[in-house]
Amino acid sequence: MNLSFSAIEDLSARIESVRAEHAARFPGPAAGRQPVHTVYVPADRFSRSTPAEFGAEALRLLNTHTPGDGSFGGAFGLDPELAGTVRQRVAAKLASEPVEDVRIDFEDGYGTRSDAEEDGHAAQVVEAVATAYEAKTLPHYWGLRVKSFTDGGHERAMRTLDGFLTALRDRLGRLPGGFTITFPKIVAAEQVALFTEYLDGLEEALGLPSGILRFEVQIETPGSVIDADGRSGLRAIADAGQGRITAAHFGVFDYTAALGLPPQEQRLDHPACDFARHLMQVTLAGTGIRLSDGSSNVIPRNDGPDEVNQTWAVHAAHVRHSLSHGFYQGWDLHPAHLPSRYAAVYAFHLDGVDSVIGRVRAWHEQAASGSGVLDEPATIRALTGRLRRAVDCGALDESVLPPAD
Repeated sequence: MNLSFSAIEDLSARIESVRAEHAARFPGPAAGRQPVHTVYVPADRFSRSTPAEFGAEALRLLNTHTPGDGSFGGAFGLDPELAGTVRQRVAAKLASEPVEDVRIDFEDGYGTRSDAEEDGHAAQVVEAVATAYEAKTLPHYWGLRVKSFTDGGHERAMRTLDGFLTALRDRLGRLPGGFTITFPKIVAAEQVALFTEYLDGLEEALGLPSGILRFEVQIETPGSVIDADGRSGLRAIADAGQGRITAAHFGVFDYTAALGLPPQEQRLDHPACDFARHLMQVTLAGTGIRLSDGSSNVIPRNDGPDEVNQTWAVHAAHVRHSLSHGFYQGWDLHPAHLPSRYAAVYAFHLDGVDSVIGRVRAWHEQAASGSGVLDEPATIRALTGRLRRAVDCGALDESVLPPAD
């Protein structure tokens, strides 16, 4: 070596500093299960039985309009060889866990009410959540969407969240796991910083552990994608959350409307939405902040087969579009969305799954024997992640997963 030991030591220390700083800002993917959807329910319509009611209605629609494997495969455009397996597993999912994540909505889906009315609905939601929790019927993930700081609803948002958490603490003595707050319509990272500061104070006042109140941000304004200085707004939003942000959800309709797209072009698969989603992916990759796509606003106007099948066709196509772009979660707004959500997700995971399992197992065997690999490690991580997601949502059984290293 031609460089002195002290020179190498100095460079090594600086390299380690860069590595440590990068690891702090980009800790890697989030651990644990990611839901395939978030179901939004207006606060005044939420009860302890809402998730089960969504599942029962979805299963009724499934059995009424796709009573057999052939009709099911035709409705969702599935390979005939997959249709029977997918239908069986979708029906089982709708009967056992129709809603993986529910968001009780005090924002757009709820509207503006008097303080007395919103206070009353918040109290009703406390009782509904508490009784569902005690009956073990609360979805794995759940939470509230509060009003936007952008639209002047900041005081109402803080009042609702404070009142809800205070009453739930008094009712149950604890905060059930899986709780997430949705923070909508961000136009500047400073709003996220202020919300984070509010949560710090709320935790202290309620005697909650520091950092337990986590939230997801809604990326649904041009200013949250490109900020006022022409830079990506997403990194500043992530930093402003100070580790509390669990996910970034794309808001299709506010975003496309803000861009001036005509109503008929305000849709999840518009190229303008792809642009925003790709910026979200590039900016937030490795941060531990999960990504979720938005919703389809098409719902059946009645129970007729034309209406239901049209809803399913549009919604399933949107779900497949999200999946192909690496967005494994989305929003659902109606019981009719559940069959098409799970049909599209399960078909996505099961198509070619035997090949995926074989590649992962072969890579592990060759890596262990020192005889080389078939795929790059990054590819194997992606394939393993796909299998894990398939197991988590019920598309596959746990037994199919290759043994961990």
